Amino acid sequence: MNDTITEKNYKKLSLQIAANGMSFCCFDILNFEITHRDSVVFSKYNPIEDELWKVFVSNPELTKPYDEIVVLHDSSLNTFVPDALFDANYPGSYLQYNTKVFETDFFAVDMLGSYELNNVYVPMMNVNNFLIDQFGAFDYKNVNSLLVSKLLDSSKNIDDKQVFVHIQDTHFEIVIVRNQKLLLYNSFEYQTPEDFLYYLLFTMEQLFLNPETAKVILLGKITETHPCFTLAYTYIRNISLLNTQTLQTKWDQNEQDTLQHFILFNS
Repeated sequence: MNDTITEKNYKKLSLQIAANGMSFCCFDILNFEITHRDSVVFSKYNPIEDELWKVFVSNPELTKPYDEIVVLHDSSLNTFVPDALFDANYPGSYLQYNTKVFETDFFAVDMLGSYELNNVYVPMMNVNNFLIDQFGAFDYKNVNSLLVSKLLDSSKNIDDKQVFVHIQDTHFEIVIVRNQKLLLYNSFEYQTPEDFLYYLLFTMEQLFLNPETAKVILLGKITETHPCFTLAYTYIRNISLLNTQTLQTKWDQNEQDTLQHFILFNS
């Protein structure tokens, strides 16, 4: 028997790490089972390396052997560039218009090959350096690469424009697609449901999308009783939560967790 097959343990670890916290999942990919999952909020008064160290000390699952380790940088310091406009020699030039970049910044690029797109972003190198000491080798990418690619996948053969909104505690992403074409991607910070609605309606207006007819689909940290949903529902006729039934069935998780951890569960 092939040694490489006998050495595999069919275990995968995915970590989604932001400046203010992290979530992680341990997958048994042979039995399609999530064997462990947790979310941790970081103290804003400590260096992120100290907070990560605490997570590793209190979660022995993180130090077990895995066939695959994926680290998702949860940051909106990113922008999508079509292949036709992309020059790999100057990745930082694409970010300078929507975020403050420095000459010392390291830029990474996730290629969405099947969609001829490149996601240029600034990875958290202090996080990567800490994790290299823990794991050695691992793959890393920006969360929004996964978000956009999965939403593009789901839009196949749908000729209407679809507005997807991925909601988190302090910011949200708007992804507008039509039949596997990315029409718009943007990220907004917000504090109140009114902020959220303003940015959403403003974005729709820029693409001539009528709130009476356009299809708006929400995912992330959202429920039908969430203030952002209830407020938007009064202004947008065709608004709903993303149908995650396939993902729920695959990993045996409930709707709320699957909406919140859509990116992590798809990693």
